[in-house]
Amino acid sequence: MSIRPNIEKPADAAAVDKPFAGPEDLAGFDPATALGIPGEYPYTRGVHREMYRKRLWTMRQFAGFGSADQTNERFKFLLEKGQTGLSTAFDLPTLMGRDSDDPLALGEVGRCGVAISSLADMRRLFAGIDLASVSTSMTINAPAAILLAFYVAVAEEQGHTPDQLRGTLQNDILKEFHAQNEYVFPPRPSVKLVIDTIEYGTHHMPLWNTVSVSGYHIREAGATAAEELAFTLADGMEYTRLSIERGLDVDAFSPRISFFFDAHNDFFEEIAKFRAARRIWANVMRNRFKAKNERSWWLRCHAQTAGVSLTEQQPMNNVVRVALQAMAAVLGGTQSLHTNSMDETLALPTAEAAKLALRTQQIIAHESHVTQTVDPLAGSYFVEKLTNEMEAKAQAIFDQIDAMGGVLNAIDRGYFRRAIAESAMQEHKRIESGQQTIVGVTDFLDEEQQPIPMLEVTQATEDEQVARLTQLKKDRDETKHTESLANLRTVAADGENVMPALIRAAKADATVGELMTTMQSVFGTYDGGPEW
Repeated sequence: MSIRPNIEKPADAAAVDKPFAGPEDLAGFDPATALGIPGEYPYTRGVHREMYRKRLWTMRQFAGFGSADQTNERFKFLLEKGQTGLSTAFDLPTLMGRDSDDPLALGEVGRCGVAISSLADMRRLFAGIDLASVSTSMTINAPAAILLAFYVAVAEEQGHTPDQLRGTLQNDILKEFHAQNEYVFPPRPSVKLVIDTIEYGTHHMPLWNTVSVSGYHIREAGATAAEELAFTLADGMEYTRLSIERGLDVDAFSPRISFFFDAHNDFFEEIAKFRAARRIWANVMRNRFKAKNERSWWLRCHAQTAGVSLTEQQPMNNVVRVALQAMAAVLGGTQSLHTNSMDETLALPTAEAAKLALRTQQIIAHESHVTQTVDPLAGSYFVEKLTNEMEAKAQAIFDQIDAMGGVLNAIDRGYFRRAIAESAMQEHKRIESGQQTIVGVTDFLDEEQQPIPMLEVTQATEDEQVARLTQLKKDRDETKHTESLANLRTVAADGENVMPALIRAAKADATVGELMTTMQSVFGTYDGGPEW
């Protein structure tokens, strides 16, 4: 039974003031300079001339739960169903740089992603999967350099060299200080590790994106679309600036910086966000950082539908939300896409729910015909107005950050956290006041909830993982292990690039927790920054 409360909802003020857009909203707008054509500067309309007419976006479903063996099985299931790239979710202990046998990992092993504590775990995770033939994304930040070292070591065991590997390491520690809080070291040594991976990737992994600058978690924490856009691009500029300071040629590394955006509910606003992001980045890279290679001007991005928009109530409604959000990402010109499963607000997705989420992308790609033309909304008064407004709002935020002395100083002052918290509160007030409808939650309610199947990670998974780790620590060559950690400590203390030392230690069976603790002895620990 459906119940609709008898409430008069306040109409959106902007919609009342301006029921439609027209030429007056684009005064001075020059399509030749603001838009161009797809595949040409400023790339508002897309980074490729043919876009999806020539090649579809990568369908990269986020997957990871329980043990490495269980996630390996899910990887193979998704590849069999037509997924075109792997995307790895790690459990909370791994994300925080702790081993599965750490007392603080108790009860969390394998719960929100796959448990990876050692090279042996990584080896099982990709067993039977040729790493030179598949593109892999890894959502990991504080211990990102360690997981990349594991991945390189497994690939070498398979007979591959690092320059053959394709994929993306999220490795965006700045947004952890803004929103997600999965940091370990203080901001400046944390960013130094990111630049280490960029430097290593530039010299050894030319096909690998060593940082995926992420607005997704910023948006999920409560930021507006404009804040997501501005904070993300500001972080990208900071990594670019520091890489140049390291001595890297901007055109050598910047083509391998990628971005990761949320695809939220406001359909046209999201499309405008993607378009504005490309235009801003192209201008910044060409004019501020003086990049000469056109590929350096491209903003290439992954998108994921909005997890925060999923509801526990009437979870089947999430299928519709995800479809609309995915369509916005496609019309916005994303290069790869993850569609959330309808059950992710309740638990990790079941295989069937994950398959349905993948089928959503495939239906858009093969049945909707939106891929037949590039940027079909170009020239729309409304979309171009939104794109211009998004760019202007982002620029105002850049000016605020610059006035504080840059991203790291703004982190020190609590700017990002405060702005996100204030935006989250405003959204909460809109929902509470009835200005924002959430179907099945604020309106159109059901008297009874219908249960759906859920994935369960058992205690046995944790017990088995801890037992394997205990055995590994008994069996490894203790001399090589000890020497590799001592070498890492020396390298970190000397300010050198830690990647070669991490790869050496990974091959000596040093664990994630041991490697993090070793670097912590040099870099220190972050306590969360200023109270505000």
